[in-house]
Amino acid sequence: MSEGQTSGDKVPMIYYAACCQTDHPHPRHRDEMSAVTTRLIEQLENTVIGYKPFHDIRLVVFPEFAHAGPIYETVAELTEKLAVEVPNEHTERLGKVAKKHGVWIQSGSFLEIDPRWPDALFNTTVLISPEGEIASRYRKVNPWIPWEVHTSPHDIPGYDEPMFPVTETDIGKLGVATCYDWLFPETCRELTLGGAEVLIRISAYMDPWGATEPMDWWTLINRSRAVENLAAVVACNQGASAENYPPFSWPGSSMIVDMDGRVLSRAAEGPGQASVIGPIALGVIREERQRRQGHAMPLHLRSEAYPLQRESHFPGNPNPEQRTISGLDKQIRSEKEKRGW
Repeated sequence: MSEGQTSGDKVPMIYYAACCQTDHPHPRHRDEMSAVTTRLIEQLENTVIGYKPFHDIRLVVFPEFAHAGPIYETVAELTEKLAVEVPNEHTERLGKVAKKHGVWIQSGSFLEIDPRWPDALFNTTVLISPEGEIASRYRKVNPWIPWEVHTSPHDIPGYDEPMFPVTETDIGKLGVATCYDWLFPETCRELTLGGAEVLIRISAYMDPWGATEPMDWWTLINRSRAVENLAAVVACNQGASAENYPPFSWPGSSMIVDMDGRVLSRAAEGPGQASVIGPIALGVIREERQRRQGHAMPLHLRSEAYPLQRESHFPGNPNPEQRTISGLDKQIRSEKEKRGW
């Protein structure tokens, strides 16, 4: 099929995704977030309209901390100054622009509070449909401990929402996970087993583990997860400088990777705002998943062979008084002692 042609069920066989990598001063209070959202919308519209003669952009992805990040050390201070409920005025504004341009939007992350779990503070991203509605919500399962003190839904007894939602859309089955989540192969595998064809990564990934040689974990992990799961990867990384998001600066290099691990497009290395456009060959993913006998790893899983992975290794703790940097450090040390590390 040629570019833009669709199958009988109207799903585009090839469409384009955009990573809108950001570089702006971090809000220190929720009152400053409205200006941030204005900037994000301006970047989205410049990208979608500017590339319209060349690419039919259907999916726009923002990075982790695009709206707000965990810049304070305690749950109490983050909740007081930056936390919001979802939906909120920012998701509503993104919904309007999604509807205006007919695009899917994976939001940057919010620090989210939810009355159902009053002691929790989540790192949350939402997928917004071209109808302007929230189609799914993902809460980071693996916070970057000990520095990130927000809550993993895994740690909450009786948590009753899907931890790894996959959304069936007119541009394929989409799954998202956030930054450090991707260093756990189990995360993207769970999304794939749930049907995901396109894996979205919102991230704030800094050097020396970022996009710079000799380590370049950013590229290594994005390519590996694509190959392991026979899925396209749309990975949007923070591009903020140390001046805007101290104490770290992020090297950007947002990228789009095909199911065989080829980097199809990539932002330049180093801080800075950028928009990266690349193709999602949905038809190829579906055909190859049907065709391949070899290297079809999600089909070759011998899950019963790994009993140690079914044991509890880091149970976590929903108590905000113990979800501090020192409290998490103590818990990590306890887990090391159990393993003899």
